[in-house]
Amino acid sequence: MNRLMKIIDLPESERPRERLLRYGAEGISNSELLAIVLRTGSKNEDIISLANRLITLNKGLNGLLTASISELLNIDGIGPTKAAQIIAIGELSKRFRTFRSGDEYKISRPKDAADLLMEEMRTLSKEHLKVMLLNTKNNVIKVCDVSMGSLNSSIVHPREVFYEAISNHSASIVVCHNHPSGDPSPSSEDINVTIRLKECGRLLGIELLDHIIIGNGTYISLKEKGIL
Repeated sequence: MNRLMKIIDLPESERPRERLLRYGAEGISNSELLAIVLRTGSKNEDIISLANRLITLNKGLNGLLTASISELLNIDGIGPTKAAQIIAIGELSKRFRTFRSGDEYKISRPKDAADLLMEEMRTLSKEHLKVMLLNTKNNVIKVCDVSMGSLNSSIVHPREVFYEAISNHSASIVVCHNHPSGDPSPSSEDINVTIRLKECGRLLGIELLDHIIIGNGTYISLKEKGIL
């Protein structure tokens, strides 16, 4: 009877955990790190082969760690347990890079805002609009999801953008959205939405400090562009 192939089934010199303890985490491959977390392969595939296949199918760690539960479950050899483990790794990596790790995060320049959400948003396949809520010291209170889909004035309603800001007594906000194409150059609609939100913020007494557009590893600040 076939059984799941475990790390212990590998020769000791090839076991990822032993290699990590001997050489350090920096000295082993992405597949080996993933294998340590997942622990077991399938009935027909050892864990190292499965980890390699997962990374290859998803075109690298970015694709794997941003995949949805349904996408992971469609991969041969991945059940609910392994899918949940991968989702958890992805979420932990996001939180480690953001203020949600427990530290205060201050926005002093556009790059601070871009850095906060870059890893989370750079590989998204659809446009997402998020709002950073700031206190009087420009520390981030909260990051809120506002909408998903093409950014245009008929979808982005000021009441949705400013609702959480009002509820959380925010002094100011930074709006951030991504371009799935990877090119953060602003469209005319991006500029129109920004001007509209700026005017609404002025009326409400909640300043729109910036609108950050995130591409794949790059960003554009509409404040730096002189639009705000």
